Amino acid sequence: MTSPERIAEHLVLPGVLTAEQAAETVAGILAVQREDGAIPWFRGHHLDPWDHTEAAMALDTAGEHAAAARAYEWLARHQNADGSWYAAYHDGDPDDVTDRGRESNFVAYLAVGVWHHYLATGDDGFLDRMWPAVYASTEFVLALQQPGGQIGWKREADGTPVTDALLTGSSSIHQALRCALAIAEAREEPQPDWELATGALGHAIRQHPQRFLDKSRYSMDWYYPVLGGAVTGPQAKARIDAHWDDFVVPGLGVRCVLPNPWVTGGESCELALTLWAMGESDRALEILQSIQHLRAEGGMYWTGYVFEGDRAVWPEELTTWTAGSLLLAVAALGGDEATVAVFGGDRLPRGLEPDCC
Repeated sequence: MTSPERIAEHLVLPGVLTAEQAAETVAGILAVQREDGAIPWFRGHHLDPWDHTEAAMALDTAGEHAAAARAYEWLARHQNADGSWYAAYHDGDPDDVTDRGRESNFVAYLAVGVWHHYLATGDDGFLDRMWPAVYASTEFVLALQQPGGQIGWKREADGTPVTDALLTGSSSIHQALRCALAIAEAREEPQPDWELATGALGHAIRQHPQRFLDKSRYSMDWYYPVLGGAVTGPQAKARIDAHWDDFVVPGLGVRCVLPNPWVTGGESCELALTLWAMGESDRALEILQSIQHLRAEGGMYWTGYVFEGDRAVWPEELTTWTAGSLLLAVAALGGDEATVAVFGGDRLPRGLEPDCC
């Protein structure tokens, strides 16, 4: 178990986490993880593959590499024959599936976690063992790519593809595809079709918003094209600045969806990570400091807070992925090499995004 003495310097951030607090948060995630490696939202709730991976990445930032590896091995053991995972498993039980849809961004995110773990550990054997799962999951996702470059949302339980695309999901997939390509390069197994697919997806995200369902009320659609690496430089700054006042509630965090008076920890931490990737660490720090009201006794974080009317923590749940997103944002600001490389774009393929048309 991680102790304050073992907490790396990159998880200590003024006004956000002390070493003792970081150790407590890591212990909170570990307490939820099952012996088989599964990390549900909290015990008794469901596991989804994306949030499971996010929590595993957070464990790697704290040096809990064996626990993180068990989480990825859970995914490898329970991968469907088509390369996917189901959207929800009750309490992380692989035999108790509660949503048999197979969402493309959930499936893609394995590559991000595997690459992050490899960069944190340098474990070539792990990369070799996980490559079949990464390859199969990436192929599943790309089978849902549409002619315009966007990625269809999911396959229904009966296998029917849903061709409508989500901007947030496709932006997350853009990052995952770059990580999958980095894994392929490390293994000296080039995947030129993946490169073309990533380029087409990035182009669609930047130039063709009409190819995605309109979810602009959601803050994730605002920042995820930047967080996923498709929108960079001056375009990224312009995008974030354009809707800053719409989504950011000073001193409280980031709204999940307009016009609801509800700030959420996960979105706030992801925006902080986005700002850090843009080189705006000061604003990132302010966001992380603003959500300390969500920290609960025991080191975990409430999902969100309603700040008008009958003000209250809502829902009353302490999720592993909220805690995980905070640890990842802090790790990036603190200079953790693996987290910096994955979310800052170092050691990820470049030059895949032609914008000629």
